[in-house]
This record gives sequence, C-alpha cells and structure tokens, in this order.
Amino acid sequence: MALATLKDVYIDQLQDIYSANTQAEKVTRMLAEKAKNPELKQALNDGVKGIQDGKSAIEGILKSHQADPKGEFCKGMEGLVKEAKAHGIDAEFQDDDARDAMIITQYQRMAHYGMAGYGSTAAFARRLGKDDEAKTLYKCLDETVGGDKRMTVIAETGINQQAAA
Repeated sequence: MALATLKDVYIDQLQDIYSANTQAEKVTRMLAEKAKNPELKQALNDGVKGIQDGKSAIEGILKSHQADPKGEFCKGMEGLVKEAKAHGIDAEFQDDDARDAMIITQYQRMAHYGMAGYGSTAAFARRLGKDDEAKTLYKCLDETVGGDKRMTVIAETGINQQAAA
C-alpha cells in the first residue's frame, strides 16, 4: 500500500502496533515463566493482560476503518523479541536475581517501543479529528507507561539490590 496521507500512515502504524503486541504478548508470557521473583512474575502476567487489551483496542480501531489488523509485520518488535529470548530466556544464569534483572530490562525495551507507537498514533488520531480513537490510544499509552514504571519500582526496590549482592 502506498502511503499518501496521514490517514495512510495512521493505519499502517496501527497495524504495526498490532503486530508488535502480538509478538510481545508471546515473549512476555515466556519471560513470566522464567521469572523467579513473585512480584515480577505477577507484573509480567499483568503485562500480558495489558498487551491483550491493547491489541483488542487497536483491532477495534482498525476494523472501524475497514483495515486488516494483521496487515503489517513489525520487524522492530521482532528484533526486540529475539533479544528478549536470547538474553532473558535462553541465556544461562547462575543467579535467579540476575536473570530477573535481565527480564525487566528486556520487558522495558519492548514497553518503550510500544510507548512510541501509541504516542505517535494517538497524535495522528487527534490531528485526523478521531478524538475517541485518540482517547483510546492515550489510554493504552498510559497503561504501558504504568507497566514500565511498575517494572522500575520492582527493579529498584529489590531485584537489582539482590542481583548485586
């Protein structure tokens, strides 16, 4: 599809976020299985739910524009998922706290990618006069930011200290 207008860019980026969320959901489940800290494990499982909610919101917006949610494959998230698998899941660790610290790092990288996507598309929606869609996307952005902040708190109030010991 040739991208000629801001609406074309908007739809393309929504499809990209949908693909990114699909990929992030799978690897976040895997990260949760590897996590040893109960608080981290719960935060990751909550992250899976948040990613699913984001996918559902994006799907609804795309369908309202008669666009296929699966119309794009996100290569950016593909790389982040490969990194998460290599460093958070497949890597050998002698210490569970060190692995948990790495899991947080990998999750936050994916979350930051999601924040960029939600922020951009929300701004596009607002410019296009799609205020309800912008509101939905800003809500997804806020929830992603909240998940990222939660990971920072978990890291700074325990896991990093334990991993350093």
